Amino acid sequence: MASLQIATILNSLPPQTMTRSLPPNSSGSTRSPSLPPRNLSTKAFAVPRRKAMALIFSAPIISGIGFRDTALAQPTVGLREYIDSFDGYSFKYPQNWIQVRGAGADIFFRDPYVLDENISVELSSPSSSNYKSVEDLGPPEEAGKKVLKQYLTEFMSTRLGVRRESSVLSTSSRVADDGRMYYQVEVNIKSYANNNELAVMPGDRVTRLEWDRRYLSVLGVENNQLYELRLQTPENVFVEEEYDLRQVMDSFRVNKVSA
Repeated sequence: MASLQIATILNSLPPQTMTRSLPPNSSGSTRSPSLPPRNLSTKAFAVPRRKAMALIFSAPIISGIGFRDTALAQPTVGLREYIDSFDGYSFKYPQNWIQVRGAGADIFFRDPYVLDENISVELSSPSSSNYKSVEDLGPPEEAGKKVLKQYLTEFMSTRLGVRRESSVLSTSSRVADDGRMYYQVEVNIKSYANNNELAVMPGDRVTRLEWDRRYLSVLGVENNQLYELRLQTPENVFVEEEYDLRQVMDSFRVNKVSA
């Protein structure tokens, strides 16, 4: 009967009184009564104040390191292979690029985010060409001049105040694993325009840079045709994606087509 009265008094006390206990070494300390299961569960997951403060101060540091590593770690985009067995060529391209139809080339892929970055393949007419080797174009330096001239012809503009600057950056030849020789040509073209080409005073015509692009071409010959892989990319993007773009160039192959 006495124990029932003590339990009734303890249950009527506020929660703070039930969870409070004296230090174990202090005089007059008594063993605290067992807490209900709910309080035991809460106490089991409680964190000591010193550990809690340590977690609070360390969290921003850990988070900062994680975000910095994520920003620096930018894995390259994987490549996917495109094979045209009918026309006799194949190459690899970034797998997130999309195909655009009706672009005038035999095949055309474009970066969905950088609209000035694309890849295409051009073929000479089988009825009007009779190439035996890429060396029919002359040495790589001569082929580079022809490639640049072709680009400038395509980009010719009738707008007033437009000026183009161009240069051949590099030319080279290589024999691929298929035993065929390929030429590689890199050119740069810059386009400038006046903001007010109709202004009377020269001082009112301020020239600005419209675009600055790099064009990479790979030339190969098979089936009596000249094949040209074309890569176009802004110069600032090329600096970031050079490794991937050179992999694309090295992947280009021409193949014999069965009659």
